[in-house]
Amino acid sequence: MIHQHVLQRRFLVLLLSLFSLTSSLFAQDIAAGKALFMGKCASCHNVLKDGTGPALKGLEERHKWADHKELQAWINNPAAYMAKDPYTQGLKAKYGSMMTAFSEITLADVDNIVAYINDAAIVKVAAPGAGTSEPQGDQNAVIFGIISLVLGVIALILMQVNSNLKRLSDESNGVKTPAPIPFFRNKTNIALISIVFFVLGGYMVAKGAIGMGRQKDYQPEQPIYYSHKVHAGINQINCLYCHGSAWESKHAAIPSTNVCMNCHKAINTYEKGPKLFDEEGKEINGTAEIAKLYKYAGFDTSNPNQWDPSKAKPIEWVKIHNLPDHVYFNHAQHVRAGNVQCQSCHGEITDMHEVKQVAELSMGWCINCHRETKVNFNYDSTGGNKFYSLYEKFHDDLKSGKMDSVKVKDIGGLECQKCHY
Repeated sequence: MIHQHVLQRRFLVLLLSLFSLTSSLFAQDIAAGKALFMGKCASCHNVLKDGTGPALKGLEERHKWADHKELQAWINNPAAYMAKDPYTQGLKAKYGSMMTAFSEITLADVDNIVAYINDAAIVKVAAPGAGTSEPQGDQNAVIFGIISLVLGVIALILMQVNSNLKRLSDESNGVKTPAPIPFFRNKTNIALISIVFFVLGGYMVAKGAIGMGRQKDYQPEQPIYYSHKVHAGINQINCLYCHGSAWESKHAAIPSTNVCMNCHKAINTYEKGPKLFDEEGKEINGTAEIAKLYKYAGFDTSNPNQWDPSKAKPIEWVKIHNLPDHVYFNHAQHVRAGNVQCQSCHGEITDMHEVKQVAELSMGWCINCHRETKVNFNYDSTGGNKFYSLYEKFHDDLKSGKMDSVKVKDIGGLECQKCHY
């Protein structure tokens, strides 16, 4: 019986250590909070300065927001919350609009968003010549992990001390106890360790499998340094001039060498634009990059009239945005029919020199967009989005007031066959 109690105590101690180890896996996720903030909050809010809505630094020090359940209630249904809350009524009076409702935001989401806001509010001191450092999304998780490991080691040590004290106590009382079973042969210990490895291993495998193939922040070096900031930003070249297929077809396509030459037959030097730098801070010679284009095009600046476009070679651009083969994505459906701006998926492309992938492009990321995005259903004899003119039921419901808006999810945006063959 005494031996059974000892095993029970050991089981409880190891169970507590297991709990402390796994609890770190569910700590506030700053990276997840950042993704939610960028997708749902950033259009109106900035962490450090007022925008369409108030700056969010020090959020928990205001009103009742230290209680995240109150904050969740406000986010889920601003109209209902504001009806009985003078503070939020004052926000509407000050900023002229009421926050959009996000009914799908959970309490865990609120915790993650606030964790990101608190982390982003900390002023990061950058080294001379370095860019602004990004918030370390996994900082809290690492701290919790270290603390949990320390607590687990302490628990194992205390378990061993307890066993030795019990043995000494029995010997002083004349109680004969069987020889202790070595730790590595104790079936209880083996079973508990197996459970720990099974839980942690399963979690890590699942997490790794979910992230497999994702390329967020992927920024390959291209054969020619092409600055979208210079072309689409400063010179305001329309995206569709180079990626015209996005308006008509599934693929946005990469422009041919001859499309580049439409402008660069006349523009052969880079003089008036801002200085160009790569990601390592090395200055780029814009004129030398144009010379690389001429080499692909077979263009001789000394005999421009002798250029034969048919002899131009394609530039071996490195593709950045990739989707799995089993995923169907149509640019025309989004850009033309849905009136989705390029920046929604590709980020502030007009402010990028070297392009990188800014969005996850994961299934969850796309589904959340389909749940939140309102479809432009306004169409009548005077104009509007004719693509949706055949959805008579929705037009009737909008006119009668049954619906205040139509979202992508309402027209099949969440159905499996919408995106999968």
